[in-house]
Amino acid sequence: MEKKLSNNLEIVNNQNISEINEESIPISVSKVSKILQDSGVSPSIQRIKILQFISNDTKHSSVDRIYSELMSEIPTLSKTTVYNTLSLFVKKGIINSISIDNHEILYEHSQKPHAHFLCEVCNEIFDIDSSISIFNIKEMNGHKIRKADVYLSGVCKKCLEKSNEIIK
Repeated sequence: MEKKLSNNLEIVNNQNISEINEESIPISVSKVSKILQDSGVSPSIQRIKILQFISNDTKHSSVDRIYSELMSEIPTLSKTTVYNTLSLFVKKGIINSISIDNHEILYEHSQKPHAHFLCEVCNEIFDIDSSISIFNIKEMNGHKIRKADVYLSGVCKKCLEKSNEIIK
């Protein structure tokens, strides 16, 4: 059973709002517009839809994925617009770009410090909540730290379970 709340929020299966991760709630157009304006970015329909897509996406978004998902909704959208918009968003600190093991550049809206885990079997990238102290370092050996990226690789839980099933 679903219940609708204001600003496009949904409660599924009578789940209490306090039990829902804030990042899993779809972000509204008005909130996206405010984020853009607060960052000094003029909120055009393309910019709003691109940021809304990234913010609501449960995976890390590629340019191709963003473009293919939004082109039916915005027929005038071009890949160049997507590239330029993402570049602007990264420059303004609205989103993060990540590239792991020379894979394509992916984008995410999460601003909380976290590590990324790349499964060497299925190539899925997972966010790993982390309390690693490296995220809190602002200076090292006289160098000013602006960003810390932590990438881990190995075999994800799902692929490990599949490999155990094959072995049994």
